[in-house]
Amino acid sequence: MPGGVRKYIYDTVHGGISLGGISLDLVGHPLVQRLWGIRQTGLAHLVFPGANHTRLEHSLGVLFLCRAMGEALHLPAEEVEQLSVAGLLHDLGHTPFSHTLEPVLREETGGGHEDRTRSLVQGEGPLGGPFPGEGIRGYRPEPLPTLLERHGQSPREIARLLSPRGVAGRPYVSEMLHGAVDADRLDYLKRDAHYTGVAHGVIDHHRLLETLDRERGHLVFAEKGLPAVEGFLLARSLMYSSVYYNKTVRIAELMLQGAVERWSGPGREAWWQLTDGALLARLQEAPETSGELARRLVVRQLYKRVALLGPEVPAEVRVRLRALAAHPSRRREWEDELSRRFGGRPGEVLVDLAEGLPQRARGTASAPPDPVWVQRDGQVRNLYEEDPVWAAWAKRSPVAWAAGLYVSPRLRARAARDGASLLGDPP
Repeated sequence: MPGGVRKYIYDTVHGGISLGGISLDLVGHPLVQRLWGIRQTGLAHLVFPGANHTRLEHSLGVLFLCRAMGEALHLPAEEVEQLSVAGLLHDLGHTPFSHTLEPVLREETGGGHEDRTRSLVQGEGPLGGPFPGEGIRGYRPEPLPTLLERHGQSPREIARLLSPRGVAGRPYVSEMLHGAVDADRLDYLKRDAHYTGVAHGVIDHHRLLETLDRERGHLVFAEKGLPAVEGFLLARSLMYSSVYYNKTVRIAELMLQGAVERWSGPGREAWWQLTDGALLARLQEAPETSGELARRLVVRQLYKRVALLGPEVPAEVRVRLRALAAHPSRRREWEDELSRRFGGRPGEVLVDLAEGLPQRARGTASAPPDPVWVQRDGQVRNLYEEDPVWAAWAKRSPVAWAAGLYVSPRLRARAARDGASLLGDPP
């Protein structure tokens, strides 16, 4: 990083991260600073008390790994800088509590955090709420696209790097940010394992970087790096089942989703622009169901799981569950009908649908979409096609159910009696 002011951030996972020039200016931008107020793992701290790390910590880690991967591949300095900028900005559009509220964002806006990130990078459309830092006297932050252009970076090009569709002619670029073994996953698996204390996420990223190469336009790992690749794939699968979809974490997530879905009245506008603390503060003042759910989360008075529908359900039932997942308003109507049957109020029953989870979480019947390229016997091969064991691990779903039923503690006894049969007969 030639010339100019340089500063270091001392990171618990990667050590010192050097910032200067555009990366230093970007870290000081209010849209990036907002990420200090968003927990990386949503509500996982209710189960793993150390999991209070933030989206900005993770984003700095992705910048670091994009830079390290680019240097390992001997890419031009300009390309390494562009990739590291994209890594730093890749999560700008996240809602409070990260992925927890992604389904609500998609229902209300028609897009996810990736779409919001690209819009923020390019300065397209309104921010959707007060600009972070608004109201400070004399504070006029530079628009993000202007900052990028001042440093010679095209906002449109950065947005293209952040698109999962990738960049024509440079598949390795997409694989560094959106591939099976990318900078994003490398950082969050190591970081989340570190802060939760779960040993499953121990990954030898140094060995992965040492054995990384580029062939036929793709990221390829040398044969001697195969144990590190396999360790990464195993860690990814186990972290999803043991942390991200832990039973109690999942109950808390559904409670927060329910609170935001059913929230009406003042203060709700552009909730996705808030931080975790600001959202919880507003929700606690919300009327009826939303306020009570938020207050329960603050003191960890969580709902109870009373029934599960196993993964092997009749095809007709799966079709109905898929339709409910695709139409959240219909799912909420079903929840309230179940609550009435149990003698409860709206919002006291929540239904968790595996069909509504991201594809990566619920497994897939076909080969994984993101190949893992490795060198074997002098040839570049897709590990998933070469080794059926790893293909099976990649397709393994971390949730062993098709639907779950969560209720407020006062409804537990009655719901436990009839919940399983009702859950198996969706509308």
